[in-house]
This record gives sequence, structure tokens and C-alpha cells, in this order.
Amino acid sequence: MARTEQVLVLEPQHELKFRGPFTDVVTATLKLTNPTDRNVCFKVKTTAPRRYCVRPNSGIIDAGTSINVSVMLQPFDYDPNEKSKHKFMVQSMLAPYDMTDMEGVWKEAKPEELMDSKLRCAFEMPLENDKTTEHSVLPKSASASLDDGEVKKIMEECKRLQMEVQRLREENKQIREDDGLRKRKVTSMAAPHSSSSSTMATSAMRDEGLSTRLLALCVLFFVIGVIVGKLAL
Repeated sequence: MARTEQVLVLEPQHELKFRGPFTDVVTATLKLTNPTDRNVCFKVKTTAPRRYCVRPNSGIIDAGTSINVSVMLQPFDYDPNEKSKHKFMVQSMLAPYDMTDMEGVWKEAKPEELMDSKLRCAFEMPLENDKTTEHSVLPKSASASLDDGEVKKIMEECKRLQMEVQRLREENKQIREDDGLRKRKVTSMAAPHSSSSSTMATSAMRDEGLSTRLLALCVLFFVIGVIVGKLAL
């Protein structure tokens, strides 16, 4: 006696596609829809049970409802020259009205009450241009968070601060040159009373030069903080 035609609607109908790389778990989704007015028991079986994890692998689909079955392919060394021979089978049967034990129902089911659908497995690796597209989209999406006005403001602020830093560097350079000239004058002077005053002047110039360098560093840190803050927004 011929078996009953499958009442469940499968999406996809004939093939489960798994897209690499296969260095991690890859999941495909199988949607099972019950369009009838009866509850339907189902089981999902595979020819390679050690390679796949199926959740849920069995259960009951209420009348007029659907469920999603996650088929998880375990990591493995992919060989593009080797075609997959793995297959899945969705087995189903109409649930009895007085069902209390689902396992018992499967054991007592008659062959003509069972329905099944088979699906093959296909492995795919992403194309090289797909990888390039993925990498190129990332910087574009990151920069999209800033509009043209914000970018222009940041560039103007950076330019102004760079000019300020350059000016401070030139002032600091001039101070060091003046400091060196005064040191030479102090050394050439023989009078003892002038040594203390020249030392104080030299110390003051060193302090002034140090303060200028600290100010330049503060400006540089401010430039970095402004750019990072704008990008974070």
C-alpha cells in the first residue's frame, strides 16, 4: 500500500545550504508548516548524525502553525572538490486525537500512515569578491555616522590646533636659543655677584621653556581627544 503524501510544507523544499567558512558551526534553518486542521508529529533524521546537531529533532506541530528547525553543521576541513553526500529526511504522521505517548505512537504507526520528505545538503564557500565587499562596507558604515558638517568641523579644528602647536614649537625653540646665549654670557662674566643673578635668570628661562612644552603636549592630547570623541558619536 502506498504511503500518504507529505502534508507538511518544507522551506526549503529540496536542499539545505551551508555557507562557509566551516571553521566554526554553520547553521541552516528548515521551516516546517502544518496547513492542515490536525496536529502533526514529526522527526528529522540525517545520514550523518555525528556531523549535525538538530534542534528540535522531533515534536508536534499544531494545526495551522509552523516551527523553525535549526540544523547545525559541526566544524570540519572543507574540500571544495568533494561533493556532499549527506541527506536529511523529515518524517511525519497525523497525531492521534487521544495521543499520550509520542514515542509509543511512532512505534505503533503503520507504514501507510508515515509521510516523509528528503533533502540533500550543499556546501558553499563565499566568493572572493564577497569578502572584498564585506571589508569595504565596514569603513563606509563607520564613516556614515558622521555627516559632512561634522567632518568639516573636525578638519578645521585639527588644522587650527596644528598651527597652534607649530607656533608653540617655534617659541620654545627661540627660548632655548636665548637660554643658551645667556648661559654663554654668564660663563664669560668673572664677577662673583653676577653668578647668582644669572643662575636665577637661567632657571626662570628653563621653567618658561618647560611650561611651553607642557602646553604643547596638552594641546596635542586635546586634538586626539576631540577626534576620538567625534568619531565615537
